[in-house]
Amino acid sequence: MERLILCGGGHVSLELAHIAGRLEFELIVIDDRPEFANPERFPMARRVICAPFLEALAELGSREDDYYCLLTRGHVHDRDCLEHVLRGRYAYIGMIGSRAKVAAVKDSLAAAGFAREALDGVCAPIGLPIGGQTPAEIALSIAAQLVQVRSRRGPAAVPPPEGEPGVLCTITAKHGSTPRGVGTWMLVRPDGSVLGTIGGGAVEFQAVQEAKALWAQGGGVKMTRHYDLSPDAASLGMVCGGSMDVEFIVRRP
Repeated sequence: MERLILCGGGHVSLELAHIAGRLEFELIVIDDRPEFANPERFPMARRVICAPFLEALAELGSREDDYYCLLTRGHVHDRDCLEHVLRGRYAYIGMIGSRAKVAAVKDSLAAAGFAREALDGVCAPIGLPIGGQTPAEIALSIAAQLVQVRSRRGPAAVPPPEGEPGVLCTITAKHGSTPRGVGTWMLVRPDGSVLGTIGGGAVEFQAVQEAKALWAQGGGVKMTRHYDLSPDAASLGMVCGGSMDVEFIVRRP
């Protein structure tokens, strides 16, 4: 699962954390102030780290599917975080601030030797330009940008989690109009909870039920099902006009 790392635990971060909790990111919040970095403030986060920013970022390391939102309380912290993140691996970096502030930070890092190409790849000011003013509106614009970047990377950019038991359901073929593409996956855990999605709706519901049944059988480890999303598939209540094949693979402990 992609990690969404929020550098800063202020008002925008809190609003973004509420939205990101529904977007299936592994949420991590960093701040050096105990009143802003604690599990009570961010119960939806996988980890809340109260430590100096650079120390916390070093502890986390970096991955190719990391998403960073730099939302600290000041220019100095944003610059330090950006410099650190640019030296590692990442899928997305966004930094809050006015255009003047962003330009000043980028110019400073360019003078320190960072390539303009890398700096131009930073989404700053952060978020899609929807005119947001309040913390919630700004968080919404950031969340939309995260979804946009993840969509462009495609489902194959994020492999299913290794080692976690359950039934892995993967779209292996599609024809016509379907919500998600080939390679998209979801994992149906033994307790019935779901990680990922193959498109939602009635088709996903039916796939989850079949995955549960396959797990309960305790025998077979693999099967493929064809789902018709056309208007004729009245039993599924779908009118997308396409069809897809889903492969089910049982992964036991």
